[in-house]
Amino acid sequence: MTTAPFGTVTAEPFGDSAVMVTVPHAEQTIRRSAIVAFRDRFLAHRPHGVLDVVSGLESLLIEFDPLRTAFEHVEYAARLLARWAPGGGSGGGPELPRAVREFAVPVVFDEETGPDLESVAEEVGLKPAEVVEGIAKSTFTIALLGAAMAPMMEGLELPAPVRRRAEPRTDVVPGSIMVAGDNAIIQPFPGPTGWRVVGRTPHTVVDISRPDPVSFGPGDVMRFVPVTRDEAAALDAGFLLPVEVSP
Repeated sequence: MTTAPFGTVTAEPFGDSAVMVTVPHAEQTIRRSAIVAFRDRFLAHRPHGVLDVVSGLESLLIEFDPLRTAFEHVEYAARLLARWAPGGGSGGGPELPRAVREFAVPVVFDEETGPDLESVAEEVGLKPAEVVEGIAKSTFTIALLGAAMAPMMEGLELPAPVRRRAEPRTDVVPGSIMVAGDNAIIQPFPGPTGWRVVGRTPHTVVDISRPDPVSFGPGDVMRFVPVTRDEAAALDAGFLLPVEVSP
């Protein structure tokens, strides 16, 4: 087996039925990319008794059934699999990384779809149109799937990080494009948020009626393409698919 370039992982108890896995490395980019690689490997070889895996930007929470397994067994599996991720296959040979999927997401940016656009512009010292231009020029990489499989992305290029709202919104519509810090996220279902809402895509990003509710995953790349309201209405904007896949 090949030792992964980040060496090893740290696995610690998290309550009575979970294990928190992190990558002990000084560089943030390596910690984040390594935990994504480890997650893919762990899900492909899910040990007995594991109930769920919850991704964080730099951590992985592994929940298990204490009646079927124990912390020691999950910890051992995590450390063993870490020796394979991201560099070694189960037979000891090289493992080909999953191909990165790219998404071009049409977004309407106006006062109705982006009620926080103007305040974000004022905060970072730009005009609203310049904020839209900055978002459109940004290349977003999905770091993890958050609540309800929402894609949480890194890569927002604005003059300063964007603060969250002091008073969260109680009901944000699906498809809303939201920013905070240097991150962006797409709201898949109606719900509350403290993120700043700057636009909306007509696409459905999560469809629980499909065998695969999402078409994206950590490591994939998204770009937001500004469109007018009329252009959005004219699109056949159903379930969001990668640019290389025809609907």
